[in-house]
Amino acid sequence: MSELLPPHGGLSRPVKCTVPSENRDSFLSEAEGLVRTPVSDADLSSIYRLGDGGLSPLNGMMDSRTYNRVLDESVIEVDGRLYAWTIPFGLPITTEQVDVLQIGQKIALENTSGEIVATLEISDIYEWDKEKFIRSVYLTDRTDHPGADMAIANDIDKTHLLGGEVQVLPQPKHPAFAQYEMSPVEARKLLAEKNWERVVAFQTRNPLHRAHEYALVYGLETLLEAGHNAGACLNPLVGETKGDDVHADVRMHTYEALIDSRCLGDGDSNTEIWGRLGEEVADRVILIGLDIKMFYAGPKEAVMHAIYRQNYGFTDIIIGRKHADAPFHDGSPIWGDFDAQEIFDNLNGDLKINPIKVGFAAYYESIGRVDLMVNHPDEKPVFISGKEVRQALIDGNPVDPRIMRENTSKILAEAMHQ
Repeated sequence: MSELLPPHGGLSRPVKCTVPSENRDSFLSEAEGLVRTPVSDADLSSIYRLGDGGLSPLNGMMDSRTYNRVLDESVIEVDGRLYAWTIPFGLPITTEQVDVLQIGQKIALENTSGEIVATLEISDIYEWDKEKFIRSVYLTDRTDHPGADMAIANDIDKTHLLGGEVQVLPQPKHPAFAQYEMSPVEARKLLAEKNWERVVAFQTRNPLHRAHEYALVYGLETLLEAGHNAGACLNPLVGETKGDDVHADVRMHTYEALIDSRCLGDGDSNTEIWGRLGEEVADRVILIGLDIKMFYAGPKEAVMHAIYRQNYGFTDIIIGRKHADAPFHDGSPIWGDFDAQEIFDNLNGDLKINPIKVGFAAYYESIGRVDLMVNHPDEKPVFISGKEVRQALIDGNPVDPRIMRENTSKILAEAMHQ
């Protein structure tokens, strides 16, 4: 059996802060008598990932010392060793809540429907310096971008942060894609059964066009060409995203269709590799959704995406151009095209997972397929803007198949007309 990559933070297994099923009733009975603190939908997924180990080695929200060290140094410390960590996690609360909470108190955390989902034993209560958070995480003092909107506009009434260990009820499965939702322990079991030596994760929050597909295929083929028995995981975020992102239900449908129809990478893969194996790309690709908050933090978030994937057992992660990118509101870029790749060359702490860096890709008529743009310096690729794609879908027309697979565009068009 192939050996999986250990979780982040020098652990031998993922952290587990979930409440066992046999203790559910007693847990809820105790929690009912505690002071309740609401958790936003965006932060709820972080609570669940603290519970199941997706945020290992954390077993709760950070205290002020840990939080600020992440902002200042991009590390956490475990047993005297430093590990890469670039976005801190604290639980936002209001000034009014500060007045009724105290260190050492155990509180119940409730979702937006008023249901208890976890308890937190408060180890610290501290002011939320949003300016410092934005400057460190987004590498800019400007606040006209989606990440700052989340901290300032969406959490306008939140002035402080809580730190403390959590105990969390298991996350309810999403009815539309329950089979693709897994804890790190469950994902590691699946990977062990596959017996792959290396598994590369592909992070996305969008429906795939062919250049996206190419990045996934490129990562997988890189490992296969190096002689590894390798697989790939299409590992989209299914948590809270921007309002203009395609809903997770629809996106998961498109991903499922790509794999089931076996057209993922069709025409854009290395026929020599797959001919030698007697397989197709889809034979070595699995689909697992990851429900975690999207920060739209470019380079800093690319590192966090790698940490999440290491906790799930993946050995490699594809880091493409503009990874986790969102521009300023005026459309100008916050970061350079490849800043999210370069950050991995200068980490201040340990990180085991390997980034596979992929450049710009596009469809070229001269070869009738998608390829890296660096290989075609004097040729103009086939290009269609996001606005044109959206208009085609609104009009019920298929997107140019050189840009997007027919089954993907059909699902998106149908969703827009529901």
